[in-house]
Amino acid sequence: MDARRDDELMTVRQVLDELGGVSRRTFYRWRELGYGPAAFKLPNGELRVRRSDFNTWLRQLEEAA
Repeated sequence: MDARRDDELMTVRQVLDELGGVSRRTFYRWRELGYGPAAFKLPNGELRVRRSDFNTWLRQLEEAA
């Protein structure tokens, strides 16, 4: 996989789209419960998820299924 793609900072919208239309409310609820992918806030308050963290999170879900 391309290292630049692993380092991509995904917006919440991109994460939701990749998850097939999970609602924004569900994503934020997952964050409250500590269930969602690792994310961090930018100085402007927007969240970002590293592509590599998102992929790791998905793999963990697959392994648990």
